[in-house]
Amino acid sequence: MGEPVGAAKPEETASDPPARIDAAFRNGSLTAISVVLGFSLSFLNRWAALPGPWLGVDLAAVAAIAVGIVAQVIAVASLLSTRSLSLAYYHRAVVIFLVGLACVAIGVALAIAGDLVAGGQRVLG
Repeated sequence: MGEPVGAAKPEETASDPPARIDAAFRNGSLTAISVVLGFSLSFLNRWAALPGPWLGVDLAAVAAIAVGIVAQVIAVASLLSTRSLSLAYYHRAVVIFLVGLACVAIGVALAIAGDLVAGGQRVLG
């Protein structure tokens, strides 16, 4: 007969410390996420400063980019904590970052679509 549901396996006991990652690995991830956050902020700054009228799709793009940037900042803040050396906490921060990255990507796509709708009158230059 099988083991009872929820029974701890011999290699997994309640007294085992949680899985951890190496600090150097966490620091590399923190650097990469920070660089992407910088690019996201730079794009928003450059794009928002373009002359010309704003369309409804532009507001949706700004909202998506802003939500993505907030998620990326939360991920960076999470990775700055020493708790992020815990594998579960690290994975949580990475998932938050990936959600933020997806939001920024959607916002950039909306910004490009808005530019196409506007007839390409705005030029990054």
